[in-house]
Amino acid sequence: MSAVTLTPRALYEEVAELLRQRIFASELEPGSWIDEMRLAEEYGISRTPMREALKVLAAEGLVTMKVRRGAYVTEVNEKDQRDVYHLLSLLESDAAGVVAKDATPEQLQDLQALHAELTAAVADREKFFEINERFHMRLLEIANNRWRDQMVADLRKVMKLNRHNSLLKTGRLEESLKEHQAIMDALMARNVAMSVQCMNAHFANGLEAAS
Repeated sequence: MSAVTLTPRALYEEVAELLRQRIFASELEPGSWIDEMRLAEEYGISRTPMREALKVLAAEGLVTMKVRRGAYVTEVNEKDQRDVYHLLSLLESDAAGVVAKDATPEQLQDLQALHAELTAAVADREKFFEINERFHMRLLEIANNRWRDQMVADLRKVMKLNRHNSLLKTGRLEESLKEHQAIMDALMARNVAMSVQCMNAHFANGLEAAS
């Protein structure tokens, strides 16, 4: 059997990731027009991979394609925000219940370690964001449902369009940390109902802070 040659990551995927990070960093602001030609020149590529990259971001909800007007960074209105938080709450609270019931002691220790990192990062907002996401992704990984994982990943990309607003309010980081502590307490106690309830409360409070 001949050796299989793996192709490098497609150029449009690399471009999509570069644009994704610029959107999350608000370098490309919600509602702003995306100048395909200028960005293609900046990256030293043709417009074809740029257009393919924008199609990927449009499928994720980060970019909105408008007929004869081009691509725009998606603006998240209040209803969009409520809808995203509602679905995330349903999906992640269900995952928390599964983890409380089925996680191994080692898996719970993984979450404890991430929670300790989160506690240490409360004075650094950007680091807090990053560890917070790792905690939620690890919880989902432990719950082990790849379909739910994909849905949450897509929803969280949209949530990131407005993520800074939710933690900018005075005291929100500290409140979020207390909510994480309540989630951890419920998980460690193997209390399924309380784990679900605490995760639901975490998203309800996050939505209120973001509104």
